[in-house]
Amino acid sequence: METNASYNSLVAVGDSFTEGMSDLLPDGSYRGWADVLAGRLAARTPGFRYANLAVRGKLIGQIVDEQVDVAAAMRADVVTLVGGLNDTLRPKCDMGMVRGRLEEAVERLAPSCDTLVLMRSPGRNGPVMERFRPRMEELFALVDDLAARHGAVVVDLYGAAALGDPRMWDVDRLHLTGDGHTRVAEAVWQTLGLPPENDWRTPLSTAVPPGWARRRVDDLRFAREHLMPWIGRRLTGRSSGDGRTGAQYSAELGRAFWVTPEDNGVPGPVATWRRIDSAPLS
Repeated sequence: METNASYNSLVAVGDSFTEGMSDLLPDGSYRGWADVLAGRLAARTPGFRYANLAVRGKLIGQIVDEQVDVAAAMRADVVTLVGGLNDTLRPKCDMGMVRGRLEEAVERLAPSCDTLVLMRSPGRNGPVMERFRPRMEELFALVDDLAARHGAVVVDLYGAAALGDPRMWDVDRLHLTGDGHTRVAEAVWQTLGLPPENDWRTPLSTAVPPGWARRRVDDLRFAREHLMPWIGRRLTGRSSGDGRTGAQYSAELGRAFWVTPEDNGVPGPVATWRRIDSAPLS
């Protein structure tokens, strides 16, 4: 792509990875890579518009049913779609179903925007990653195939050693830190053909590994605060996304809306941007 590319609007579709967990701001909102990217694009383009429709915990079928048509109707310059990974992390996963629903999403989104961005997501190095690696790689092979067939671009984060570093991940071991989100935003930025500001692949500095006692404390905290609640939701058929909508979607009105900064020169956090209503789905 050309490095002088200009984008006037962005819609983000997906699950918690795109919603922004666990990069928590003082006001209680999340600031993920999509918000970081939107802020950078806004600083470059006056009148820039943004909508993040992603919701934590969503499976690919829910993403397609609840977000894809809404996103397609907004006719954005750029749409990002990241989904399916939650499915692959379930003990029982129908990869045929995942393949079909992801293909359905791409077929509906690609004609609706100038640039559809797909992603080979990163994974935290460790035993969980190794257990589910075959499914993840099957999903990413499909992402590559769909991009080639529908003219989408792919941001390849999967092989980046820096993003596999456990220090890039929050204590829940499922979501990136603020530094991780900043690197993902830079990777998408470069994939869109915009001039690089840094090398997002740069490894973290070498650090002394934590001792046995520290690791055990961290493991117990992880199990108590994150693993056991996750298992509880699985056993009861609940999801962390139940009852939630995307940050720029009004369940009451049944439609999404745009947000835009008051001052493009200093966009500030997306949570402070001004709302612009869009037309409901016909």
